[in-house]
Amino acid sequence: MRHMYIVTYDISDPRRLRHVYRTMRGFGQHLQLSVFQCDLTPTARIQMVCALEGAIHHGEDQVLLINLGPTDARPIKQIEALGRPTSLHERGPVIV
Repeated sequence: MRHMYIVTYDISDPRRLRHVYRTMRGFGQHLQLSVFQCDLTPTARIQMVCALEGAIHHGEDQVLLINLGPTDARPIKQIEALGRPTSLHERGPVIV
């Protein structure tokens, strides 16, 4: 079962920051500077966590994974944005 995650990160080194950003582009949609929306299977979540653990410095950096729950036919109805508007990324079938 797929789950929707909001992944946000605070990386103290610019080189690691670029590495984490490139890693996250392979797992989800970039929403803001350090925020991604990821629709993940349990296996993909483990792969993402392993990739991130190898990319960060555990004493200086932080990555937060916020589980929004199952994605089965439950689209995100509303994300409220103050200031510049945001666009929702439609969830659809993933072809592997």
